[in-house]
Amino acid sequence: MHAKTDSEGTSVDTSWPPRSPRRPVYYVQSPSNHDVEKMSYGSSPVGSPAHHYYHCSPIHHSRESSTSRFSASLKNPRSLTAWKHVQLGHDDREDDEEGLDADGLGSGRNVRLYVCGFLFFVLLFTIFCLILWGASKSYAPEIIVKSMVFENFNVQAGNDVTGVPTDMLSLNSTVKIHYRNPGTFFAVHVTSTPLDLHYYQLKIASGQMKKFTQSRKSQKTVVTIVQANQVPLYGGVPLLASGRDHSEKVAVPLNLTFVIRSRAYILGRLVKSKFYDRIRCPLTLTGSKLGKPHNLTNSCVFD
Repeated sequence: MHAKTDSEGTSVDTSWPPRSPRRPVYYVQSPSNHDVEKMSYGSSPVGSPAHHYYHCSPIHHSRESSTSRFSASLKNPRSLTAWKHVQLGHDDREDDEEGLDADGLGSGRNVRLYVCGFLFFVLLFTIFCLILWGASKSYAPEIIVKSMVFENFNVQAGNDVTGVPTDMLSLNSTVKIHYRNPGTFFAVHVTSTPLDLHYYQLKIASGQMKKFTQSRKSQKTVVTIVQANQVPLYGGVPLLASGRDHSEKVAVPLNLTFVIRSRAYILGRLVKSKFYDRIRCPLTLTGSKLGKPHNLTNSCVFD
């Protein structure tokens, strides 16, 4: 049996061709992108084992290639540095945006604070000005019309500018006014309307007081000339016409009227206070008192 087997084995060995040597072992390496493109277009030989492996295992190849590329990027310090730089750059942009937002909120808050501070300052300044204005009202000027002196008067026949014959009056007089500024923190600028002397509704004489400035807590006496020069009467003052020859017997009731305006500049021209005094002083022109003062201290009316 053994010998038969050997002969059979011998016959078999001689009939079959000799066994081919073992195939070499292939190691798979991740192909580059260039190799993948070549394999996609079939550029590699058909019969090669590598081609057969890549063609039959595309999924395994993609996993192998992606894994190998990721491992290579981790092993490469330049790639890791670039990845960190991208991440840090993204964080820096976020920080910059947050900083810009914070700056915008801060600037808006500062603007609101400035506006509120300005409005608060305006309110305080307005209150301060109102206090000064109210305090100045308690320091109204003190005005006293002391006297009026008729120096002379003369009535004579004449003609007006149109040639109409009538009585013509000439008169000269002076008025003394005592003015006092009791203000402790402001001066006043004083002006007046003309000082008019009327016989009822007929104006027979007039004069203008000079304007002046009165300092705080001070006083002065102002003298103003009131006169008439060839004023036509047209028979309106018969008492004067009858006393043409006897002037010592003349007694004519008159009214002296004027307005004194006092302006106090408390805080420049920004805060100022005004005082208006309308004054009317009744008196009598008497021929016997020419050159003598008529006391008007207690006879004037202030409106």
